[in-house]
Amino acid sequence: MTACAIEPAAANDENEDGETPRTECAIAENGNENGKTPRTECVITVDGSYAARLAQDGGSWFPERWTLDGPEPYAVPLPGNQPEEPGTEVQPMGDGRVLIRRFADGRHNFSLLYPTGPTTGELPLGAVECPGEETILRLLPPAPGGEKAYALAVGPRSSAVWLVAGGAFGPEHVAEIPGRCSGGVWLDRTGRMLALDREAGGRTKAVVVDLARAGEVSPLLQIADGSDDRLLLADPDSGLLLISSDAPSPGRARLGWGVLGSTLPVRFPECLRVPDCAVTPFAIQPGQMLTPESCGVALRIDGPMGGWVGVWRPAARQVQHLAGPEGWLAGAGLWTEAGELLLPYATADAPCGVARWAAAPRNGALTGEAEGPGGTGGTGGTGAGDAGPEDPEGGGGTAVPSPEPGPPEPLVARPVPLQQAPLGNLVTK
Repeated sequence: MTACAIEPAAANDENEDGETPRTECAIAENGNENGKTPRTECVITVDGSYAARLAQDGGSWFPERWTLDGPEPYAVPLPGNQPEEPGTEVQPMGDGRVLIRRFADGRHNFSLLYPTGPTTGELPLGAVECPGEETILRLLPPAPGGEKAYALAVGPRSSAVWLVAGGAFGPEHVAEIPGRCSGGVWLDRTGRMLALDREAGGRTKAVVVDLARAGEVSPLLQIADGSDDRLLLADPDSGLLLISSDAPSPGRARLGWGVLGSTLPVRFPECLRVPDCAVTPFAIQPGQMLTPESCGVALRIDGPMGGWVGVWRPAARQVQHLAGPEGWLAGAGLWTEAGELLLPYATADAPCGVARWAAAPRNGALTGEAEGPGGTGGTGGTGAGDAGPEDPEGGGGTAVPSPEPGPPEPLVARPVPLQQAPLGNLVTK
């Protein structure tokens, strides 16, 4: 792979007991096969100030930026000189500009878009060339701080992390990881520790890439030798991790949770198994220092009858089911520290809307309203109960920090494989 810098311009089955159909834990393959359909409908910055999506008008695709931190949300279209391809990726930056990735002739071209009165300004950043059809490149989730953006190029035998916005001289190659990687979760607030799901030897295990140490790779999840262990979401404040693993039921991915740096095992709550449905976590409530069990987790639930929103807290042991707003940009949402869940939606009558679900102070149940039509909410719960390490449906493991040698550096949790954690007889409740 080569980078081409451009000078800046001005301008389901039954389970073991034969009673309950299993839940499929949705594992999104984030690899965008060089451009057919958008990977997600809406991307939101870490601080929730801006969002971006590829909108459509009369069959033509164009980037659109949403401003979310004002009195009410509003959208600004950013059309170029010609319609975009359906596989074009967009991502909001912290200053309100929108990063766009266009694929053409084996090259991934990056630019920053911004409104300039009646037209759209564009600042070319350069290109990454991926020879051969076997290499796939996609944008990683927005980095903390909003000043930089990264992309992951997955080749036949290795994966590369590229800094595609925020660098000094166009796209910069920052890390090379042996094996094919997917996913992408930030573990800290500095944009240093990136978790990826690496496939090697026929198994997928989550690893941590330290971007401040030339891409140093260390293990994160290894619940069992023969299990596929992926990291879906993480909250840097509380250390809460949302995990997918087939360790408790080989061949069937289960949704579980653990805590970064804890000596307690990963849990696989029974309430997260929704019959005949795919359950995908997409947002975690931030700011809950030292209390990961109180963090709200938003779930996208898709089944034969459609999709809806689930809200769950590790301490509650039950899922609250909500009817999402009409036109919800499925899979997109944001928690505030105060416990408010924001869900963006777009309809013909409200092309830019946000439904707000506020948590009650006592029981954490949500009540909602929408800034625009279509915001309806509901409550409910489903089965409770966690699988402990002594339960055949449970799985053990944790992530614990290892010491940081050398001169003082910003404190970063550096996990080790879950198999090596000193679990003893500890059991969570």
